[in-house]
Amino acid sequence: MQNYKDLKVWEKAHFVTLEIYKITKDFPKEEVYGLTSQMRRSAISVPANIAEGCGKFTKPDFANFLQIALGSANETEYYLLLAKDLKYLDNQAFTNLLAEINQFKAMLIGLINKVRNKE
Repeated sequence: MQNYKDLKVWEKAHFVTLEIYKITKDFPKEEVYGLTSQMRRSAISVPANIAEGCGKFTKPDFANFLQIALGSANETEYYLLLAKDLKYLDNQAFTNLLAEINQFKAMLIGLINKVRNKE
């Protein structure tokens, strides 16, 4: 269908995933199989589902994978809030990452609407 690397929303989601990996390196070791793993997996899921959707032949399939990516973005946002509340993350890092996540969530919603309107 299209090259996912050409999508700004994928670039933004990939950037956030890299940032999630950086911040979770400093999480407590007892969280390695808990919050660290869950946060990384949900973050990875966003650009991965965008990429997978780009490989589909139909617009409804593409839109479905974009919706899955949006769900994972919401999940990542929650883990970010939890990390802040557990004091694993300072307020500035939380605010910066939350702004990035909200930006690509808005981009995803716009792309979903665009893809659905072309069906």
